Amino acid sequence: MFDFIKNLFNSNKVDYKELLVTGAQIIDVRTPAEFNGEHIKQSKNIPLQQLQSEMKKLDLKKPIITCCASGMRSASAKSILQQNGFEAYNGGGWSSLQNKLNQ
Repeated sequence: MFDFIKNLFNSNKVDYKELLVTGAQIIDVRTPAEFNGEHIKQSKNIPLQQLQSEMKKLDLKKPIITCCASGMRSASAKSILQQNGFEAYNGGGWSSLQNKLNQ
């Protein structure tokens, strides 16, 4: 059970900064209202409930880092993307991810 939860939220071994440098896309799966409040500058907003239909707009050749408010929706988004052939990572909460990218 612990491994399942650990994998769901991703481990801290992922170098998000390096992923971004090599062309990763950041997808923020919060609602537009949440996204418009504050977000990571280079992120794209695709709410979780629209991810399946908007997936065709994403580059399958580039890794995707998902983020949301707390990490729950981004974990679901990561799973959906991986099931559809994307290399995806759960960045967790957007502000936490932003801090990791700025370190």
